[in-house]
Amino acid sequence: MQTTVKQVHRKELFGHPVGLYILFFTEMWERFSYYGMRAILVLYLITETTDRNPGLGWTNMEALALYGWYTMLVYVASIPGGIIADRMLGQKKAVIVGAVLLVIGHSILAIEQMWAFYTGLGFIIAGVGMLKPNISTMVGGLYPKGDIRRDKGFTIFYIGINIGAFLSSLIVGYVGEVYGWHYGFGLAGICMLLGLLQFVLGRKYLVGVGDFLGKSTNVEDQEALKRPLNKMEKDRVIVLILSFLMVIVFFGAFEQAGGLMNIYASEKTNRMLMGWEVPASWFQSLNAFFIIVLGAAVANFWANRKLKGKEASSLFKMIVGLIIMGIGFLFMTAATAQFESSGSSAMYWLVLAYMFHTVGELSLSPVSLSFVTKLAPAKYASLMMGLYFATTGLGNKLAGLLGESASHLGEYTVFTGIAIFCILFGLLIRLFLKKLKVLTHGAEDNEKRIAQ
Repeated sequence: MQTTVKQVHRKELFGHPVGLYILFFTEMWERFSYYGMRAILVLYLITETTDRNPGLGWTNMEALALYGWYTMLVYVASIPGGIIADRMLGQKKAVIVGAVLLVIGHSILAIEQMWAFYTGLGFIIAGVGMLKPNISTMVGGLYPKGDIRRDKGFTIFYIGINIGAFLSSLIVGYVGEVYGWHYGFGLAGICMLLGLLQFVLGRKYLVGVGDFLGKSTNVEDQEALKRPLNKMEKDRVIVLILSFLMVIVFFGAFEQAGGLMNIYASEKTNRMLMGWEVPASWFQSLNAFFIIVLGAAVANFWANRKLKGKEASSLFKMIVGLIIMGIGFLFMTAATAQFESSGSSAMYWLVLAYMFHTVGELSLSPVSLSFVTKLAPAKYASLMMGLYFATTGLGNKLAGLLGESASHLGEYTVFTGIAIFCILFGLLIRLFLKKLKVLTHGAEDNEKRIAQ
């Protein structure tokens, strides 16, 4: 089930509610600010204090440790963010509060003081925790139960996320590396302000979506808050929690991008292109670029496969995504082997790794977002979305620990180990697919286009 969905006619654009594009652009600017800061955070931490663009002079291990804690807390904060939305504000108001906190946090980071650095990170953690789970839950609220457009709607929303990530890695990354790290942090705050303004102005397209259920006049909504969970709802929650294990493993691998792979690009990759050195932070844009280019194609592939009656459940897509992620790390294994033999590795290994990681992400991440809105009980909708993002946070922390281990195990061992584990874990979950699908009680059966 999803959150409040008033059965009102919704104006559509390109076959989807206009409200989807309001959420699309809000999340685009939020991700611009977050990924822009993420692209330069580790580089800022490890840059020497005596450099022409001075950083904090931390060791790689210290930087990756902070990166792991920060990226974990950003998403774990989605649990209280979801609870506050469910019990006090509703998702719509929670998104506004989160956006305001993010504007404050990124603005404080522009100040060149250590107190400002930690204070700014704190505001960003709180802001993402309020905004991220609630805006994603609102996407599900745009579609009635059984509407086959929901998965594709989440993919469109996901493309918005990655347009922001793509642009930020290039723009904020360049400004941060060339003109000053704190100018990059400040630019991220300005762009978050744009996201907040367009969300407020576009609320007329979100009527009945993301409202506080505690004040709903809808009898069904009030009853769903009052009654205990039934067996079907409990089974679906169990499936969601088990699916979160795949999410933890996936993001433990995927988030090497901002940590170990970011450092690898900076220190061990030959970045010369026609006499010009490509900024290390620019490699962060590859994932977003491939999502923009391949997002619609991957979504259409899965939709067509489902319409043909072939296996295309959310769980199956997530399994495939995890395995493809593992395959992508084999290219990083090749990169480290090349470095060990010649003292340098080519850029194309990183490009290939990011391409495979992206295809894996498109099969798992937007699908898992949609899956939560299909299975979560209405009164716990934001909380379950918060738990989902918390598991991505745990994956981020795992990524930091794995990145730190490279200091004594070596990149070759870490990259190869990640590849093998992702592939084997995905195959293991595949063995239990039929039993897990039974516990969903047909949540994805008979999906079709539903007019509003």
